[in-house]
Amino acid sequence: MAMDLGQLVLYIIIAFDVGAILYIVFFERREPGNATVWILTLVIFPILGFILYLLFGQHYFKEKKFALKARGDRETLAGLVKDQKEALERAGIDGKCEREPLVQTMNLLLANNQSLISEKNEVRSFVTGRDKFDALLEAIRGAKDHIHMEYYIIRDDELGREIVAALTEKAREGVEVRLLYDALGNRIPAEGYKALKDAGGKVAVFYRSLIPAVTLRINYHDHRKIAVIDGTIGFLGGFNIGEEYLGKGPLGFWRDTAVEIRGRGAGLLQLRFILDWNYATKEGLAVTGRYFPLPPGQGSSTVQVVSGGPDNEWNPIKEQYLKLISIAKKHVYIQTPYFVPDPAIMSALRIAALSGIDVRIMIPNKPDHPLVYWATTSFAGELLDAGVRTFTYDNGFIHAKTITVDDLVSSIGTANWDIRSFRLNFETNAVIYDAKFAEQQRRHFEDDLKLSTELTKERYAKRSVVVRGKEGIARLFSSVL
Repeated sequence: MAMDLGQLVLYIIIAFDVGAILYIVFFERREPGNATVWILTLVIFPILGFILYLLFGQHYFKEKKFALKARGDRETLAGLVKDQKEALERAGIDGKCEREPLVQTMNLLLANNQSLISEKNEVRSFVTGRDKFDALLEAIRGAKDHIHMEYYIIRDDELGREIVAALTEKAREGVEVRLLYDALGNRIPAEGYKALKDAGGKVAVFYRSLIPAVTLRINYHDHRKIAVIDGTIGFLGGFNIGEEYLGKGPLGFWRDTAVEIRGRGAGLLQLRFILDWNYATKEGLAVTGRYFPLPPGQGSSTVQVVSGGPDNEWNPIKEQYLKLISIAKKHVYIQTPYFVPDPAIMSALRIAALSGIDVRIMIPNKPDHPLVYWATTSFAGELLDAGVRTFTYDNGFIHAKTITVDDLVSSIGTANWDIRSFRLNFETNAVIYDAKFAEQQRRHFEDDLKLSTELTKERYAKRSVVVRGKEGIARLFSSVL
């Protein structure tokens, strides 16, 4: 009897699922819990598992493709890292109790991520989109030599078109303009960049899909938001380019954090951009010369730029967060829209709180991604018994990705406190060693507390059966979100 089309499709899906299971078991190096979730999903829900694996689980070609990128990055940075390691060894520990853990943190990030160190930078932060984009547009319009930008999302709206128009105008003036965007996040059609390209600007896509018009790839996206002007001014943070980041979207007021770095620290963002640009375009931009001027240091901030992603053998973003938690003696304040940590982060936060450290986490009070939101409340609720205090931000949507520790050190960047940011997407944070700046970030957090509601144990215990069910389902899939 002839096989009908439905049976054929089912057999193909089952064959794919069997192949995927064998691949997960024998070839991939997933964490055991993550591997178990995928295997069970493929066995119990073969059709749904097939779809989910295409969207979220595919790792094929990743190892070979990103291993080449990692090797190129290491070769580029090797000499610079060696010089800085020797400088740190010569400097040693100065004996101050405040200084020692910071030097240890610098050493860790230099060793596990080749995160170079830059001193005497001027650093300021932005907590609203209007302030951040006003500063960015001012810097773009003042550019003399070059503009390099790398963004996850660029919306085809008034702000997105304003940024592209400003870049186009500078390209017409002879300024060298390069724009790198993620294939999934970009919303401006190809014709929207035509004027910029005609003016001499260069536009590239990070990790283009094999079939650009159709992509099932959810993992391995360039989640970075970086802008560098003339090699002396750098921007980094949570704001993508779009009207919603000005508070004009369905989530209302948008609370985020970005940082502007003036000085040689901007060169660290420049370095990150060039490594990513060269990977995407094979242009071979040099790491010396015009892109790395040496402005005299006038500020008080020491900066390291930490980058993570599937091209890293280790997990520098997660390890950065773990180290910052571990050095705390007074407080740890965290802001993140997505809190889906792995067991190491959960243990670190629990241990810190049980040790008497004031650990506070601020998350949104409304979901933009419901499954991730319910996983977030589940993990936050689990930490309440250990004394970790969680607050839901009520004045719109909080999208900041920050941590500040003991009025000593802060981190501002693109990496959420979730598994996706730890290992699946390309992320970048700036670690800022500056007591006054850290104190300022603490005060921003305390100002936000006035617009937040604490998720107490009593409040969490009263959640409905429906909410408990949502959390349970979200938690089940948390390792693959």
